[in-house]
Amino acid sequence: MARLASIGIDLVVGILSLACANAAAAAEPEWPLELEFRYLKEVVFLLLCSLVVLVLFYIIPPRYSRHQCYLVDFACYKPPEERRVNTELSIYHSGRNDDRFFGGERAKFQWRIYRRSGVGEETCLPRCYFNDEMVATLEEAQVEMEECFAAVLDELFRKTSVEPWEIDFLIVNVSTFGPAPSLTAWIVNRYMMKESVKTFNLSGMGCSASLIAVDMANDLFKVYRDSYALVIGSENITANALYRGNNKSMMVTNSLFRVGGYALLLSNKGKDAARAKMRLLNAVRTNVAAVDEAYGCVMVKEDEEGISGVSLGPSLMDVAGDAVRKNMVTLGPKVLPITEQIYYAYNMICIKVLKMNLKPYIPNFRRAFHHFCVHPGGRGVIDGIGKSLQLTDYELEPSRMALHRFGNTSVSGIWYEAAYMEAQRRFRAGDRLWQIGLGSGFKCNSAVWEVMRETHPLESTVWDDCIHRYPCDTRNNYPNDYLDRWS
Repeated sequence: MARLASIGIDLVVGILSLACANAAAAAEPEWPLELEFRYLKEVVFLLLCSLVVLVLFYIIPPRYSRHQCYLVDFACYKPPEERRVNTELSIYHSGRNDDRFFGGERAKFQWRIYRRSGVGEETCLPRCYFNDEMVATLEEAQVEMEECFAAVLDELFRKTSVEPWEIDFLIVNVSTFGPAPSLTAWIVNRYMMKESVKTFNLSGMGCSASLIAVDMANDLFKVYRDSYALVIGSENITANALYRGNNKSMMVTNSLFRVGGYALLLSNKGKDAARAKMRLLNAVRTNVAAVDEAYGCVMVKEDEEGISGVSLGPSLMDVAGDAVRKNMVTLGPKVLPITEQIYYAYNMICIKVLKMNLKPYIPNFRRAFHHFCVHPGGRGVIDGIGKSLQLTDYELEPSRMALHRFGNTSVSGIWYEAAYMEAQRRFRAGDRLWQIGLGSGFKCNSAVWEVMRETHPLESTVWDDCIHRYPCDTRNNYPNDYLDRWS
C-alpha cells in the first residue's frame, strides 16, 4: 500500500510539475482566455490521474492490509425436550445408582447448591443420564458431541446459505473430550469438506475457549484473504461433569453444567459486510496461569477414591476477579472515551505517586458499550462481575436468563446471551457488544463487536419457544417440605 501510494504521488507531482513548466514557458499574459483553454487538457489529465490514485489506494487491498472479521451468523444448540430435567429429577439422576446418596448429606448439599445456583427447571442433560445403567462410556460421549454438532451446523448452514465445501478454516473447542480421530475430522467427514480445509482442535482451554477460537480466526484472516472460518464449540457433560464421589468441591458441577453448543460463521470477504450481523473490533486475552492459585482453582482431577470430576477451588471468585481486572486494564485504552482514561490515570497517579488515600477509580465501561455478555458460570460469577463493572439488572439480564434457561453451557453461554438479545430485538446498528469469558487456567478473554444490522423480525433464535416468558424471577423458591424429600 505504501509503495502504491508513493508511485501515485510521484506521478501526480510529475504531471503537475510538467504542466506548470509548460505554462510558465508558453504563457502570454496578453491572452489569458486562450491560455486557459490551451492547458485545459493537462488540467483534466491531472484530475483524472488523481482520481485513479485515490481509487487504487482505497479499493485494491494488499496482502497484509487492515482486515475485517465479520460474524455472518451464528446458531445455538437446542436439545430435545425429552432431555430436560428439573431440580428434583437432576438430583435423582445424580444419585440413583448409589444407595448411600439419598437420605444423606450429599443429597442435601446438592439441593442447597441448586437453591443458590440460578439454574432453572428446563435445562438439559445428555442421553446417558436417561439410560437404565447410566454409564458414561466413550460411545455416549461421542454421541453427545455428534448430536450437538450436527444440529447446530445444519442450522447455521441453512441460515447463511453457505455450503460446507466453501469453508477454509474449521476450529473446534471442546475442553474435556478429545477422541481420535478428532472432532474436526468427524465434521469434515460428515459434511464432505474440501481437502484444503485447515482444521484446529482446541482442548483443555476452559469456558472461555470460544473467544480464543474467534481471536485465532481473526489472526488467520490477517494472512488469508477472502476466507470463511467455521467456529464450533461445546462441552462434553458425559465425559467429566458426571461426578459420583463425595468431594463437595467436585459435586458443584452436577448442579451447574448442562448440554449446550454453538457455531459461528466468520468471514473477511467484503461481500459479506452487507449481510453480517457483527464486526469484530477488539479481542483481548488474559492468562494468569503463572500463579499457582489461579492454575489450580478449576481442574479436572480424581478425588481420594479415584473418581474423576471437575474441581472448583475456594479461591475461584478471587482469581476470576483479578483476571477480569487485568483484562479490563488492557482493553480499557482501546475502547474507553478519553475522559474516562484521564480520570483513571489521574486516580492512579494520586494513589501510586502522591500516596493519597483514595479509592481506586473504576472506569465506567457503560460509556463504551451498549450490551454486555457476562460468562454465565453461576449466580455468584454474574453478580460479582456485574458489581465490579457497576452494571444494572437490565444489562445483566441476558446472563441471568441464559443461566436460568440453559444452565452453565461452558463455551456456549455467551452466545445464548447474544441470541437472547436478538430475540428481544435489543440490537441496533452501530451498537457495541462486550463479551467476557472465564475459563480454567485461569483465563479471562473478551471480545468487542460492532452490530452491523438490526435483527430481522422473522429471524429465528434458540429462544423462540420461550422468550415470551422472559425475563423471569431466577430465584428458586422451593416449598418448605422440599428438603424433607431427601432426608
